[in-house]
This record gives sequence, C-alpha cells and structure tokens, in this order.
Amino acid sequence: MNEHPSRPDGINRRNFLKATGTAATATALGAIDLSRSAHAAGNDVLKVGMIGCGGRNSGAIVQALTADKGARLVAMCDILRDRVLAKREEIKTARGAQVTVDDDHCFAGFDGYRHVIEASDVVLIANGAKFHPFHAMAAIKAGKHVFVEKPHGVDPAGVRLMQEACDLAKKNKLSIVSGLQSRFHAGYVETVRRIQDGAIGDIVSIEENFLRAPYGVTDRKPGLTEVEWQCSTQYHFRWLSGDDVPQSLVHNLDRASWVLGNKVPDRCHGMGGRSTMTEPIYGDVFDHHSVVYQMANGVRIYAFCRTTAGCYDESSSLVFGSKGKASITGARIWGEKNWRWEGQCDPYQLEHDKLFAAIRSGEPINCGDYMARSTMIGVMGQISCYTGKEVTWDEVNASNFFYAPHPADCKDGMEPPSKPGADGSYPTLVPGRTKLI
Repeated sequence: MNEHPSRPDGINRRNFLKATGTAATATALGAIDLSRSAHAAGNDVLKVGMIGCGGRNSGAIVQALTADKGARLVAMCDILRDRVLAKREEIKTARGAQVTVDDDHCFAGFDGYRHVIEASDVVLIANGAKFHPFHAMAAIKAGKHVFVEKPHGVDPAGVRLMQEACDLAKKNKLSIVSGLQSRFHAGYVETVRRIQDGAIGDIVSIEENFLRAPYGVTDRKPGLTEVEWQCSTQYHFRWLSGDDVPQSLVHNLDRASWVLGNKVPDRCHGMGGRSTMTEPIYGDVFDHHSVVYQMANGVRIYAFCRTTAGCYDESSSLVFGSKGKASITGARIWGEKNWRWEGQCDPYQLEHDKLFAAIRSGEPINCGDYMARSTMIGVMGQISCYTGKEVTWDEVNASNFFYAPHPADCKDGMEPPSKPGADGSYPTLVPGRTKLI
C-alpha cells in the first residue's frame, strides 16, 4: 500500500541560531496581550518576514500571502544572499504586489534572523532545523506571531526550548503554528476520530513508513565556504537537520501519537546506518532507519524511513485494530463497515489560513500541545539509531544533550562541526560505539 498525503497544487514542499533568560523574560513580560499589538492598530497590512529561503519557506510564504490579502512580504534572510535575491523574484512572480522587499531588507548570514524579526509582524521560520527553537523564541520574545516548520528541534535541549517558546506565546497571546500539517487535514481528522471511536476495535499496532529517494541533492557551487555549503544543503548534515527520524518521520510519529490519544512511548529501540548514499554530497546523515516504539499499554509503533535512490518507496500511516485496519494518510478504514473520505483538503494552505485568521481576530492559535512532544519522539528514535541503545522517554527528557555548536554561537566564517575525511566523504556516527545521552 502506498498512501501519499495531499500536496498543494504547484508547490512542492521539498523543492519550493544560546537562548537564555527564558524564565526571566516570561516573568518580565507576564501575560501582556501582544496578540493585537503585533501589528499597528488601524493598519490592515501584516508585515511578514522569512527566515530561510529554501524550498519549504518559499512555499510557505506563498501560502501565507494567499491566506491574507493584507499580508506583505517585507524581509528575508538566508545564509546565502544569492538565494534570497532569487527567491524574492520567484515569490514576486507568484504574488506580485504583496512582495515589497527592498534590497536593504534582504539579509545574509547567521545574524540575518534578527533583522527579519525586527521588520515583521509575522515570522515564517523554515531553515536549518537546529535553529527553529532559537529563532522561534527570539520572535516570540519580540512579540511576533510565528509559523515554524518541523522538526521543532533536533536534540533534547532544542525541543525543550521550543516548548518554552510555545508556553511563552500562550502566556502573551501570540500565535504559533506548527508545520506538522497533518492536524489540519480534514480527512485525517475524521479518520483519527473514527478510529478513536472504535471503528477498528482496539488498536493493536501501528506501522509508519516514509521511504523515498534523498532530499534534493545539488553539486557544490564554487566559492562556497564549508559552512555555507553545509547550510545550503542542510538536510544532509545531522548538526543542522537532526537526520531523518526527527526531520521526516516526525510527521508519521505525530500521527501515531495523535491516534493513540497524544500518548508518548515508554521506550524505543532503533537501528540505522548509511549503505549506499556515501558520496560527499550526501553529508554525514544515515540513509535508513528503523525504530520500534513501545507504549505503556503494550502497543508497538513500527517506524521506518529511508532516503535511498532506486528502492521501494512508500509513504503511509497504517493502524491495525482488533476489528479492522485504517490508513490515516489514505483517510480510509477497512473493517465491519468500510469507509473512505472523499473530500479535498490542502493542509499546507489551511495552516496559514488559520494562522492569519487568528491574528486578525485577536484569538491566538497555539500548536504547542503537540509540536514539541511529537518532535521529542523523533529525537528519541534518532538517538537510539545513532547509539544502538534502548532509549526511554524519561532519559531523553532528562538529557541536556545538543549537537554543538549552540545556535547562538554560530557565526559567519566558522568551521562547522562536521568535516570531510581523506576521501572527501563525511564520517557518520557508529552505533554501539557512539554515546549521546
């Protein structure tokens, strides 16, 4: 079975930075209502900024501008200025007069996020996932509404910071929306509701698959420094992306947790490695992972992801029950009474529709009840694959581990933590020998 989630027409999700003083800041801000003050009173324009100008944020900004005719793209940043300028023109072609970014608001380098936040009412964050919690917290502290792409951290320290950002947003009545778009898909919502109402009996097990070719791979452009190169292809470096369990399989793990009543696993064991994608362009990530999660009630989630070309591909979320089975991504149930959802839904667009409607109404939307939790499930599985050890939920949540350097310590011209070996390829972690937590 190969069930693929809906994609927005014309937009391909794959193709189109030490935060301190959190508690002190929250105390100082108290419960100030910033939901309406995040843009000028009486002004219909909502100024939107982009942190990251890769394919995902290019799609997100088009969806944001489509969601609200008063939205204007006013600031952009990326590690590479050339990419900022190219994406500005691409987005202008799609949304015309809603793109008002001048050259002075096209920023490059690790500090560009500061300027984007300062210029904006709403901040879209979709860059290296290492920086998602750090940038989200910076934007929330500045009183801005946020859309942040998954994953919501790549290590235990980062995920906890994201939860703190969500909690601060709630306290200060700001909206924060997650790129875990499954929760916005009407067909998925109805399928999960029916399963929870007993349509397939008691849940026995769940199988999650995200098997496909590697993320976009491009040749290294001449003149790029090592850190610029790695940031320009961030999905292929673990210090930036967290690798594929939190990066991609997080969607599946979010759906599995959701259908189980937003429960978390007690423990997991995983395995993974790099089999064929060994050339320098593939960085230092694994190309296959398998994780078994065990819930307190004995239900197991069997989760698989692979980024290897020339292999069998499948994207699915399959739930097996005592009286039938269901596909969440296929919005379909087989059992005593077969059922299939026949509607149409673009969750990528809908998440922005709801974000901007919430901002306009002054009634904030906050996805913090699941975004950090689901990401930590992914981080837990990735650490198990890297180390070859069983990892418990209590262990990963008690850990202060993070992939160095700290986001606040990342500077232009720095040496990245991952360096190529003598053959030009990047060494990977070794299960059974690697210790992380």
